[in-house]
Amino acid sequence: MNIILLGAPGAGKGTQASRISDGYGLPHISTGDIFRANIKNQTPIGLLAKSYIDKGQLVPDEVTCKIVENRLQEPDCKAGYMLDGFPRTIAQAEALDKITKIDLVINIEVDFALLMDRLCGRRVCKDCGESYHISRLNGETKCSRCGGELYQRKDDNPETVQSRLDVYNAQTAPLIEYYSKKGLLFNVVGNTTPEDVFAEVSKKLDALKQ
Repeated sequence: MNIILLGAPGAGKGTQASRISDGYGLPHISTGDIFRANIKNQTPIGLLAKSYIDKGQLVPDEVTCKIVENRLQEPDCKAGYMLDGFPRTIAQAEALDKITKIDLVINIEVDFALLMDRLCGRRVCKDCGESYHISRLNGETKCSRCGGELYQRKDDNPETVQSRLDVYNAQTAPLIEYYSKKGLLFNVVGNTTPEDVFAEVSKKLDALKQ
């Protein structure tokens, strides 16, 4: 099955993607991870992406779409995959329709005030990308999953977060209506715990597999 995860920055897409990948054996394709790898290696496309990401803006569609298309052609995607962070715009969704068939779009709904708190208090593992919140870390600085060092992303500050939420409202939120009209949208409330969210998602995925 081919799945898309939707939700504003901080909605918990990364956390749910990790659980879905482990539970259902789907490769987790995160455009954010792809870009960060390119930025770390200082590739030309990484430096270009960084100039947009540092401002809280979206990377141009033509760059992102090509990266995703190439990734979906890799062998591990033949039996299904999960897209996280793509598509972000209607134009990207239309481009994706020409590349592949989507079976389900999971939209995680979270209040924007909670998103601000989540993002500014987020810490991410440098090695595996697992996300944590400072309120649940109790001062811990290592990832409980792989032991990697936790850090705060440069774009997890109030000014950039607000910019990212504004961009989401303007460009990404319309995808909810786009996929709803296609009958592919599944809404799940993300204000609860990650465990509760995953329980609801699992029910839907199990039904889809049958």
